Amino acid sequence: MKRLKYLIFVFLFSLVLQNCGGAKFELVTLRIKGSDTMLRLTELLAEEYMKENTGASIYVEGGGTASGIKALGRGESDICTASRTLKSDEIKILANSFGSLGVSFLIAKDALSIYLNSANGVTNLSTEDLSKIFRCEVTNWKDLGGIDDPIMLISRSPNSGTYLYFKEHILDGKEYCENKTVLPTTEKVIAAVEENHNAIGYGGIGYQDGVALASVNGIAATAENVRNDKYPIVRYLYFYTPQSPKGAVKDFIDWVLSPDGQKVINRSGYVSLWDISS
Repeated sequence: MKRLKYLIFVFLFSLVLQNCGGAKFELVTLRIKGSDTMLRLTELLAEEYMKENTGASIYVEGGGTASGIKALGRGESDICTASRTLKSDEIKILANSFGSLGVSFLIAKDALSIYLNSANGVTNLSTEDLSKIFRCEVTNWKDLGGIDDPIMLISRSPNSGTYLYFKEHILDGKEYCENKTVLPTTEKVIAAVEENHNAIGYGGIGYQDGVALASVNGIAATAENVRNDKYPIVRYLYFYTPQSPKGAVKDFIDWVLSPDGQKVINRSGYVSLWDISS
């Protein structure tokens, strides 16, 4: 009799939840790990999704794209966030673990932005300038139209997808010079540039409070220029799953790609995949 009463209670409670407010209620847990560039963006997406899906719990971690792929391969996360495409050895991780090359989803566009201190008189740099700066071929701001002060380089760590993207697309695959300060997150790069008037760093367009964004090749890092591919250093941001997503993982990704999710991306400071009013 007690078991019967318990089953009736569970059944009635589930009916209440299904009819409560109209919001979805399904007890699910998603684990997302990867790009530090996308950390704040993914946290915002998770928060908004959980408001509409009250039974969902989404745990978001950074650590870098490379760390995210390793976690995905070990089955420790459901989605890897990445600010670049995967390398061959990373695809091999997924192939060995799941017998699959993985599935990628474009979720947003980003300008790989150049951060300058707001007191720096330099406002425009060419891609050639950037290559010379981060390879220590140009070491003083006076050579770029600024004041006579040494350039302080702030870089992301090698584990970062942004570090590799910058190396491939700005340094043409050549090594960074050794005379640089390496910091683990975009937020720390921003803080260092904000505190040092001679500093220069790089990162996603979603992080820009307290610093100035330099134009590159005379083109400003604006949402419109990014969406139209006019800005010279435009990239996509990705979700990766080991196989075709199902259930809650698919539902979350579908929501991120929907107009509601894309509006959150615009509000975060990144750029939606298509022009959409926020």
